[in-house]
Amino acid sequence: MSLLSGSSERAFNAENWGYPPHNRASFQQVQQLVPTIRLSRGSEPVRPFSESIKDVSGITYAGSGGEWRTVQQMLDETYTDAFLVTKNGMLIAEEYRNGMGADSHHLLNSVSKSFLGMLVGILVAEGKLDPNEKLVTYIPEFSETAFQKTTLQQALDMTAAVKFGEDYDDRQADFWLETAVVGWRPALVDEHLAKTLFQFACALKDTEQVDGEHFRYRTVLTNVIAMAVERATQQSVAKLVEEKIWQPLGPEQDAVVVVDSSGFPYFGAGMNACARDLGRFGEMLAQNGRYRGIQIVPESWVEDTANGNEQVKALFAAGANSGLIPGGHYRNQVWADSTRHLLVCIGIHGQTIFVNQKTGVVVVKLSTHPSPAELPLYEDTFAGMWAITIGV
Repeated sequence: MSLLSGSSERAFNAENWGYPPHNRASFQQVQQLVPTIRLSRGSEPVRPFSESIKDVSGITYAGSGGEWRTVQQMLDETYTDAFLVTKNGMLIAEEYRNGMGADSHHLLNSVSKSFLGMLVGILVAEGKLDPNEKLVTYIPEFSETAFQKTTLQQALDMTAAVKFGEDYDDRQADFWLETAVVGWRPALVDEHLAKTLFQFACALKDTEQVDGEHFRYRTVLTNVIAMAVERATQQSVAKLVEEKIWQPLGPEQDAVVVVDSSGFPYFGAGMNACARDLGRFGEMLAQNGRYRGIQIVPESWVEDTANGNEQVKALFAAGANSGLIPGGHYRNQVWADSTRHLLVCIGIHGQTIFVNQKTGVVVVKLSTHPSPAELPLYEDTFAGMWAITIGV
């Protein structure tokens, strides 16, 4: 039975919601599909953005084929659902499409990872986590798994040893099997599938490299980081994100996170939020962890994320995902380019928070690309976003 009536793209159900054209509607309705928990915005009054609205649609940039394009073309051709631009705390541009509004939730996919990565930085500063410590120190059950020698930092930087397939075009890939644990792919559920994300992680025994040897993007690493956070703090990782990041941002809306049957949140890809509040998170990154006069994430952690080091840059350059941010790196669950002062949070199907720390410009775009990782759409989007960050 469909959850929404109307056109075929609106008539999604538990089986087809992740595929086009149904994702055009379903990414705004995840709470109808699977169990979630809320990250409360708290009781503080909303502090709205100051506005200085400009027309950015005519800003031009060179497309991948060398032709000159406009931001308007980029928005029209990359399945845009929500788009906004801020500069030094001022709302510069805002546009909603495909039935979205300023208060609409949208699935963030792997943009979720960056929230967890910033939480780790806070906990490191508090002395509750050590990035150089092995995961098994926090989770002894990992002693017989592929994570037995992996450090927290290696998990944060996606250089761990675990064998985990994340080819989104392979519907039997480990990534999709893991999402089946949280209800995303019911067709993959059978008697052999783990019942929780923790059980799924514990079942991973094989490695595909030496820890720290290669950069390979694997969502399971985010989920084991969240498990280490809970073990180290003896607190809910969702509550920690709520109290230490979400509420200090002064958001307009609650956020929502998908959970497994045990109530454990899927920060690998399961967060949902509205565009304005993602703009606030981007503003915080632009200011090296500071927002509304509060140092939310330690400045040193954001600087380490932005600057990386020669090792992570070399591993990233040799990796399969280097085309997303040419010349960049991956650090602490965030994509970055230190030469252009960029921090970028990226999720499949076109979710992006694009932060230029030098100009103070943040661009948020929520989308529903037909394919999870269609590189030309990302290349065009990022080229347009870069032009915006240096042109407004």
